[in-house]
Amino acid sequence: MLGDQLPDRSPSSSPTPRGPRRRGTVRPALVEAGVALARAGGPDAVVLREVTRAVGVVPNAAYRHFADRDALLAAVRDEALTLLALRMADGMSKVRAGAHTATGARQRLRAVGEAYLAFAREEPGLFDTAFAAAHPGPEATGNADEPKPFDHLQSALNNLVEAGVLAPKRRPVIEYPVWATVHGMAMLLRGPLDAETDADKRALEAQALGFIGSAVTLGADPARATT
Repeated sequence: MLGDQLPDRSPSSSPTPRGPRRRGTVRPALVEAGVALARAGGPDAVVLREVTRAVGVVPNAAYRHFADRDALLAAVRDEALTLLALRMADGMSKVRAGAHTATGARQRLRAVGEAYLAFAREEPGLFDTAFAAAHPGPEATGNADEPKPFDHLQSALNNLVEAGVLAPKRRPVIEYPVWATVHGMAMLLRGPLDAETDADKRALEAQALGFIGSAVTLGADPARATT
């Protein structure tokens, strides 16, 4: 993963001087300010007035780049998803065993789940924002060439099939129950189970990931699933 905590990009408490900005710098600055607001207060904190104040531009400047607040939120959501995807990719890159071996495929899937749970735990505001806008607008399509969190999950599951750990007939759409299990645990630990100790929460995370690891082996080739 990308370390225990992502860099703090919260807006400065002192007013930002207003003035002309170079062409092409306003939109990224507005999104960055929105990410800082989301990190601190979740999706409800992402409002056009606050991002323009943080960047130091007049409020109307935001409407040159975003049709409305929902469009800004979608752009911030895309950035939150990108940060989550980077955590997943970093975790998968640390697996030493080959992706097409049973050991490597299992560890890559676990790394995806660990990154997801860690992001929910360490970046709750960004985690909530990542799932706040169901459908991004045309202004917030993100970089199509960058893998998304769902792409990493699908890749890890495909590796399991290639390694003989996951039976091919069980591969179609299995990403959804796997995702639901990890996401559900993340939400429970921040809701009904929030009063549990940190040690107990980590144990529950490990149990959820272990459950997924065991579930995906059902129907696999025993000779290949342990190599």
